Amino acid sequence: QVQLVESGGGLVQAGGSLRLSCGASGRTFSGYNIGWFRQAPGKEREFVAAISRRGGSTYSADSVKGRFTISRDNAKNMVYLQMNSLKPEDTAVYYCATNSRTWVVAPQRLNEYEYWGQGTQVTVSS
Repeated sequence: QVQLVESGGGLVQAGGSLRLSCGASGRTFSGYNIGWFRQAPGKEREFVAAISRRGGSTYSADSVKGRFTISRDNAKNMVYLQMNSLKPEDTAVYYCATNSRTWVVAPQRLNEYEYWGQGTQVTVSS
Protein backbone atom coordinates (compact mmCIF):
# COMPACT_ATOMS: atom_id res chain seq x y z
CA GLN A 1 0.00 0.00 0.00
CA VAL A 2 1.13 3.55 -0.74
CA GLN A 3 -0.17 6.70 0.87
CA LEU A 4 0.09 9.89 -1.15
CA VAL A 5 -0.29 13.44 0.14
CA GLU A 6 -0.40 16.48 -2.14
CA SER A 7 0.53 19.96 -0.98
CA GLY A 8 1.43 23.35 -2.36
CA GLY A 9 -1.89 24.43 -3.79
CA GLY A 10 -3.35 27.86 -3.25
CA LEU A 11 -4.65 31.03 -4.84
CA VAL A 12 -2.48 32.75 -7.43
CA GLN A 13 -2.99 35.41 -10.06
CA ALA A 14 -2.87 34.60 -13.74
CA GLY A 15 0.72 34.47 -14.93
CA GLY A 16 1.96 33.36 -11.54
CA SER A 17 3.61 30.14 -10.41
CA LEU A 18 3.06 27.37 -7.92
CA ARG A 19 4.95 24.21 -7.09
CA LEU A 20 2.92 21.22 -6.05
CA SER A 21 4.44 18.40 -4.05
CA CYS A 22 3.38 14.79 -3.77
CA GLY A 23 4.78 12.93 -0.79
CA ALA A 24 4.61 9.19 -0.43
CA SER A 25 4.88 6.67 2.37
CA GLY A 26 4.52 2.93 2.40
CA ARG A 27 5.95 0.73 -0.30
CA THR A 28 9.08 1.69 -2.19
CA PHE A 29 8.23 4.92 -3.91
CA SER A 30 10.81 4.49 -6.64
CA GLY A 31 8.97 1.40 -7.81
CA TYR A 32 6.19 3.53 -9.29
CA ASN A 33 5.68 5.84 -12.16
CA ILE A 34 3.81 8.89 -10.88
CA GLY A 35 1.15 10.92 -12.59
CA TRP A 36 -0.52 14.24 -11.90
CA PHE A 37 -4.18 14.73 -12.77
CA ARG A 38 -6.62 17.57 -12.21
CA GLN A 39 -10.35 17.96 -11.93
CA ALA A 40 -12.17 21.22 -12.40
CA PRO A 41 -15.72 21.73 -11.10
CA GLY A 42 -18.23 19.95 -13.29
CA LYS A 43 -15.53 18.33 -15.43
CA GLU A 44 -13.92 14.93 -15.63
CA ARG A 45 -10.55 14.27 -14.09
CA GLU A 46 -7.86 14.77 -16.71
CA PHE A 47 -4.23 13.82 -17.15
CA VAL A 48 -1.64 16.55 -16.61
CA ALA A 49 1.82 14.95 -16.51
CA ALA A 50 3.67 11.76 -15.65
CA ILE A 51 7.19 10.73 -14.74
CA SER A 52 8.85 7.33 -14.88
CA ARG A 53 10.30 5.49 -11.89
CA ARG A 54 13.77 6.99 -12.03
CA GLY A 55 12.73 10.23 -13.66
CA GLY A 56 14.29 9.45 -17.02
CA SER A 57 11.03 9.85 -18.93
CA THR A 58 8.36 12.49 -18.58
CA TYR A 59 5.26 13.42 -20.54
CA SER A 60 2.87 16.34 -20.28
CA ALA A 61 -0.54 17.05 -21.70
CA ASP A 62 -0.61 19.52 -24.59
CA SER A 63 -2.59 21.97 -22.46
CA VAL A 64 0.31 22.39 -20.02
CA LYS A 65 3.32 21.62 -22.20
CA GLY A 66 5.95 24.32 -21.91
CA ARG A 67 4.38 25.69 -18.70
CA PHE A 68 4.37 22.75 -16.26
CA THR A 69 7.36 20.58 -15.36
CA ILE A 70 7.20 17.29 -13.47
CA SER A 71 10.19 16.03 -11.49
CA ARG A 72 10.96 13.66 -8.66
CA ASP A 73 13.40 13.05 -5.83
CA ASN A 74 13.28 9.38 -4.89
CA ALA A 75 15.62 9.90 -1.94
CA LYS A 76 12.93 12.10 -0.42
CA ASN A 77 9.95 10.12 -1.73
CA MET A 78 8.70 13.25 -3.45
CA VAL A 79 7.32 14.21 -6.84
CA TYR A 80 6.88 17.82 -7.86
CA LEU A 81 4.82 19.73 -10.39
CA GLN A 82 6.24 23.15 -11.16
CA MET A 83 3.49 25.25 -12.70
CA ASN A 84 4.41 28.50 -14.43
CA SER A 85 2.41 30.99 -16.46
CA LEU A 86 -0.76 29.84 -14.79
CA LYS A 87 -4.09 30.53 -16.43
CA PRO A 88 -7.61 30.68 -14.97
CA GLU A 89 -8.40 27.45 -16.84
CA ASP A 90 -5.75 25.69 -14.72
CA THR A 91 -8.05 26.08 -11.73
CA ALA A 92 -8.78 22.60 -10.39
CA VAL A 93 -8.07 20.11 -7.67
CA TYR A 94 -4.75 18.45 -8.49
CA TYR A 95 -4.09 14.81 -7.64
CA CYS A 96 -1.03 12.60 -7.79
CA ALA A 97 -1.26 8.86 -8.33
CA THR A 98 0.91 5.78 -8.72
CA ASN A 99 1.31 3.53 -11.75
CA SER A 100 3.11 0.21 -11.42
CA ARG A 101 3.29 -0.82 -15.09
CA THR A 102 6.31 -0.80 -17.34
CA TRP A 103 6.75 2.61 -18.96
CA VAL A 104 6.37 2.00 -22.68
CA VAL A 105 4.32 5.09 -23.30
CA ALA A 106 3.24 7.55 -20.64
CA PRO A 107 0.24 6.25 -18.69
CA GLN A 108 -2.55 8.78 -19.18
CA ARG A 109 -5.76 6.92 -18.34
CA LEU A 110 -7.29 7.02 -14.89
CA ASN A 111 -7.63 3.24 -14.73
CA GLU A 112 -3.89 2.83 -15.18
CA TYR A 113 -3.28 4.27 -11.72
CA GLU A 114 -3.67 2.40 -8.45
CA TYR A 115 -3.25 4.74 -5.49
CA TRP A 116 -4.40 8.34 -5.32
CA GLY A 117 -3.90 11.23 -2.96
CA GLN A 118 -6.67 13.45 -1.62
CA GLY A 119 -5.84 16.37 -3.86
CA THR A 120 -4.81 19.98 -3.42
CA GLN A 121 -6.80 22.96 -4.69
CA VAL A 122 -5.26 25.35 -7.19
CA THR A 123 -7.17 28.54 -7.98
CA VAL A 124 -5.95 30.97 -10.60
CA SER A 125 -7.61 34.37 -10.63
CA SER A 126 -7.83 36.51 -13.75
